[in-house]
Amino acid sequence: MQTLQAGATAPDVTLLDQDNQPVSITDFKGKKVLFYFYPKAMTPGCTVQAQGLRDIKAELDDKGVVVLGVSIDPVKRLSKFIERDQLNFTLLSDEDHAAAEQFGVWGERKVMGRVYDGLHRISFLIDENGVIEHVFNKFKTKEHHQVVLDYLNNA
Repeated sequence: MQTLQAGATAPDVTLLDQDNQPVSITDFKGKKVLFYFYPKAMTPGCTVQAQGLRDIKAELDDKGVVVLGVSIDPVKRLSKFIERDQLNFTLLSDEDHAAAEQFGVWGERKVMGRVYDGLHRISFLIDENGVIEHVFNKFKTKEHHQVVLDYLNNA
């Protein structure tokens, strides 16, 4: 697994959102994008992570940051996740994990002794020109939103 690093140009991916509409990273030129990968909608860790981002959305808006959450869940599951947790940002479906592979976040995972290929919980802050400004890969799910906010406040 070769994860993209800061300074790399973000791949121009287009994925379907929770409403089955295509969304591309390039749709947000001129804005910062937090492109965050999470393993599975409506699981405990992913829920806490999403709720944290939901709760600081106004602060992210003030800083011109758009949040796009990406998982390998089907579109239908994403809309249920948004509805259940009143999420106020876009979720994208990467069922074939093509985007995850382009960003280098698809690979071997070890969970409770089981080894399998899966999605790694890594977030990319993409700048206004489509360049990866920062990679968040060391955080606890319940602290993800604060780590992002701390970075933005100190950048």
